Order: sequence, then structure tokens, then C-alpha cells
Amino acid sequence: MEIMTNHGFRKTIKYLRALIFISLIGMICMLILFLGILGYAKILGAPPLAVPQSTLFFAEDGTLIGESNNGQKRYWVGMKDISPDLVNATVSIEDKNFYEHHGFDFKRIAGAVIADVQAFAKVQGASTITQQYARNLFLEHDKTWKRKMLEAFYTIRLEMNYSKKDILEGYLNTIYYGNGAYGVEAASQYYFGKKASELTLAEASMLAGIPKGPGYYSPLASMKNAKNRQAIILQSMVNNGYISKNKAHIAAQQPLALVGVHKTQKVKVAPYFQDAVKNALKNQLHLNERTIALGGLKVFTTLNLKDQKAAESQVNNYVANTSEIQVGLVAMDPKNGYVKAMVGGRDYEKSPFNRAVQAIRQPGSTIKPLLYYAALENGFTPSSTMRSEFTTFHFDDGTPDYTPHNFNNKYADGEITLAQALAVSDNIFAVKTHLFLGEGTLIEMARKFGLSTKMNQVPSLALGTSGVRVIEMANAYSMFANGGKKVQPILITRVEDYNGNVIFERESQSEKVLDPAKAFVMTQMLTGIFDPKLNGYAKVTGSTVIKDLTRPYAGKSGSTETDSWMIGYSPQLVTAVWAGYDVGKPLELTAEKTYAKNIWANFMEEALSGKPVKAFKPPKDGVIGVYVDPENGKLATDDCPVRRFTYFVEGTEPKEYCTEHLKHADESPAAKKKTKKTPWYKKIMPWGN
Repeated sequence: MEIMTNHGFRKTIKYLRALIFISLIGMICMLILFLGILGYAKILGAPPLAVPQSTLFFAEDGTLIGESNNGQKRYWVGMKDISPDLVNATVSIEDKNFYEHHGFDFKRIAGAVIADVQAFAKVQGASTITQQYARNLFLEHDKTWKRKMLEAFYTIRLEMNYSKKDILEGYLNTIYYGNGAYGVEAASQYYFGKKASELTLAEASMLAGIPKGPGYYSPLASMKNAKNRQAIILQSMVNNGYISKNKAHIAAQQPLALVGVHKTQKVKVAPYFQDAVKNALKNQLHLNERTIALGGLKVFTTLNLKDQKAAESQVNNYVANTSEIQVGLVAMDPKNGYVKAMVGGRDYEKSPFNRAVQAIRQPGSTIKPLLYYAALENGFTPSSTMRSEFTTFHFDDGTPDYTPHNFNNKYADGEITLAQALAVSDNIFAVKTHLFLGEGTLIEMARKFGLSTKMNQVPSLALGTSGVRVIEMANAYSMFANGGKKVQPILITRVEDYNGNVIFERESQSEKVLDPAKAFVMTQMLTGIFDPKLNGYAKVTGSTVIKDLTRPYAGKSGSTETDSWMIGYSPQLVTAVWAGYDVGKPLELTAEKTYAKNIWANFMEEALSGKPVKAFKPPKDGVIGVYVDPENGKLATDDCPVRRFTYFVEGTEPKEYCTEHLKHADESPAAKKKTKKTPWYKKIMPWGN
């Protein structure tokens, strides 16, 4: 019996040693596996923390004007911009040992397992903040072993490579609070209409309870459930030493003002402009669509809210609600090309097609200033004359005969000056100039002015029969307004990533592409459409809006059978307006043909209200101003009934005096010329004489 007992004992010892040995091997294997996992995590390094975030768009003054998202509101804020009460409430209820553990709270896990076993169901969670953050960043929320293992692996990587502050900040910016709000900033804005940094203890403790079940604990879903959850959170904050019992009691009793609306629920500010900005991010900055939509970018634009409001207001004022006519408008700062306002249509919800940047329409006579600038480069002056009469042009190369017409078939039936031809928009003068210079000259000049659309080398090109874009025409006139500097339409001044790093910043450019003297002479000629002194066989084309203007402007109107244009500028602002039907339906009513002029004139006045009245300043060198008789372009005498101060490129000014109005034939113009002091106001605005 004793022998058998000893034998059994030895056998037990043998099994025990085997078990210990196997356990040691298992533990060594587990240790090797664990170290391997840690090593692999270390080799992989820090996991990227790029999460979907709304891209925000700002006006030039920093006002938020819109956002790009997929229905989710996501804004990233730093810890300094989050209420400490919200931070403490979240840590207290979600993971009170957050600052002590390394990603896993094993005591809490053990407690959760015991509770689940006792209840024969999953009744208690044990995920730490780091685990939840890993899930929010990288994983779906399905309940599988694979997801659990990946969650644990990403938790290790986060804890190894990021500080507790970084992890907590990331968690607070990615947790879901219901109603499309991801992160504390979006949730704070939605529920309480304020920034996360401004939350009170009562609001913070209410907000911290929502993520456990947004559909159940949201105060908008059930205030009773939300208050019960708030009470639990406040008590946990007391237990964990974050607040006193008295503060908890006061917070629990404090009434809350709920909002329940996303601050930028629907794009309302300059939607066409915002679309153009997104296109610029894609085509000019070469950002992909996902980055633009959900990259958390901060895009600072050139939009002026006052100007945008004025543009939309004037379009609504002048185009009848029942009309199908559409409008495209672009306003730019000529000094730098910054787009200050944009209207791409009458109703973005009905038609997001942007007529300001996408539509290609015939510019009519608004193309003439480009033609006449080319003429100045080829020896023309404001006093150059040609006959204005009914004309049919014949060509030797087989080109069909061409018979252009003036508005209402009116002609001077005599010589008129270039300055007057521009002011009354004489088509015969324009076609003659075009053919004289050569049909390719205007095409080359259009490219110089930044027009990118294809143009046909035909006689009618001088009358604007090849399509252009509104924004490019505004840009072209900016080069006259700024004295010949190259500009391009600018929509974006700076772009920051979600961390606030500047990834793009606009640099100023200064390149002369036009001769400053000729550009100024062209500008001064363009003031003529508002000057009745240039009335001839027809009134100047700006005569219908002169009464609405209170400061110096230069500009040109234009029209075709289907398109109405007005482009003009002051030294501070250039605006191009187009009006017409999308389908190319003819403009038949008189009112339809005046929309562009009226919108332009009243927009310019409203946009520039409160700004100093500035005259167009001639360059220091290269131009000279003299008084001429506007009918013949010759130097005016005191006997001339109308005298207009006109600028010329120095050396091209007229030398011959007008003799048509002399009262005494024996007196020469030079003898009759009187010397008198020029009043100060004429020096500032000489064309007002």
C-alpha cells in the first residue's frame, strides 16, 4: 500500500512538472508574441490620425460662409479650445483611469467579465478612451473577434506613439454625439449654439452623457433620460475629485437652452462662389475631391460679404421674378484680381450651373476696348477718324460679303473720331479698324488680356461674335483699370490643413503686360460712354444710367441678339455683368436689354458706398491731356461749343486747331487762345469739363 502511494505521488509530481514546464513554454511563447507585437507596432510607427472633417470656407474678413461635408459635421479643435468641465466629465464617465493605464484597464476588464457572467449577458463595457479612439479612427463598429484584435493592436500603437493629451484630443474630436455631429465642437454648436470652449458645467455634463446612446440620452430625444444620465456623470465627477457636491447640485438644477440646429445646415452664402472655390482647389491646387470634401481644410477666400449681398440684391431688384432670364456677375479688385462677389444664376437650388465662370456667351461690343487698345499700339489715337455709314465689305479671297449694322441702323454719314465711335458704339468704325489691323490681331490681343476661349478669325469678331466667359472679361478690363498689370481671377488667399499648417498661400505678383500710357488713354476713352459731350448721331451708350452714378467710371456695354453685357470699373473695383436666356432665346423686350446696365450701375454704387471717390490717375510719364472738339478730334478753341479734355499718348496729341466754329475768320486759333488758371476741381477730374 505504501509502495503504491509513493508511486502515485511520483506520478503526480511528474505531471505537475510537465504542466509547469508547458506553462513556462506557453508563457515564453506568449511573451515572445507580445514582444513581437510591440516590436511590430514600433516598426510601423505612429498610425495616421487623419479622420474625416468638414472643410470650412471663410470670407475675406474671416466670417464662416460654408462647409463641405457628406452630411456629417466634423470640426477639429485643440484641447485649449475645449471646456475643462467637458474634458473632466468625459474622462470621469468613460475612463476614470485614463491617465494611469497604457491603453487597457485590466481591472475594469475583469470587473466587466464578472458582471457579464453573473447576468448571462453583456451588461458592462470595458473599453478605454484609447480603445474607443482606435475604433473611431480605423475600424467599423461590428462585433467580431477580428475587429477586437485589430482594435487592441491600434490601441497599442496609439499609446506607444502619442501622448495622453493627443489621444484625448483625438477622441473628443471624433466621438459621435448624434444628429450628424462628430466631435465636441460640432456637438456643442448643434445642441447649445456655442463653442466647445464656452460650455458651462451643466452643459458639459449633459453633452458628455450623449455618446453612450445618442438616440436615447440626447436631450432633444428625451430630456428625462438626459437628466438622469447627467446626474450620474456629475456624481462620478464628485467621486473622482473633479468638482464639489455643491457644484454638482447647482449644475443639475441649472436650466439649459437647447438649439438643435447646425450652424451651417445649408449653404446660403454665395453658393456659386463656393463651387468656384472648390474647382480652384481641385484644378489649381491639385487637391483630390476627398481631401476637399472631408480633409478638414480651412479655406480663406477673397469674398466680400457686403459686395456679395449687394450683387444678389441688385439682380433680384432688376430681373422680374417671372422671367427666365439668367444673370452672371463677377466683381474683382483690379489691383490683385481678388474676386469680391459672384453671381452665377438667379437660383442655385434650381440651377447650380455657374454662368459667371462656365457659360460661354457672345460679348458683343464689350470686346471693342481690346480691339482699340491694339489700334493704339498701331498708331491710332482718340482723335483718329473714319467714316460711319452703311457699308458692305467685299473680300478678294472668296470670303462672303459682310454688312454690319449700327443700332437702329443709324449712322453718322460722315467722319467720327475713335473716342466718339467707342462712346456711341459705332460698329462700322470697329469693323474697319479690325480689318485694317488684320483679323488675327484681335485674337492675339484677346490672349494677351487672358481670354482663353476659341475665337474665329472673321470680320464680325470685332463685334463680339465669338464666345467668352464673364470672369475672363472682368479680368481683361482689370488690366485697363490697374495701368496694364497682369492679373488673374483669385478666389483663394490661404489654405490650412486640419492641424492649422499652411499648405497654400497666395503670393503677390506684378508684371506689366500693357503699356501704362496706352492703358490709361484707353481708360479715359472708356469714361466717354458716360459723357454726353460725346453724343453724336446717337447718344453715348451709358446715357441711361448716368443719373445713377456719383463717381468716375469707365466701361463698355455690349449686346447681341441673345446677350446683354455691361463691364465697367472705378479705380477700386471692376464688375462684369451678363444677362440673357440659357437657351439663347432672343432678348425682345426693352427692359430685358437694360438689365445688365442697371444691375452694374447700382451694384457699383452700393459696393463702393462709404469708400473714397477716386479719379483715374494718369501715369507720371507718357501721356498728355488737351482740350479737343469731340466732333472732329482737333484742338478746341474758345469758339467750339463743346470742349472735352482728352488724354493722348505723348507725341500723338493733335496739333491742328478746330476752325469750324470761328467767329472771326481772320483770327487764327493760336491768337484766340487765352491763358487762364485751371480750377482745382478740373485738375482732379478734367473729363468732367
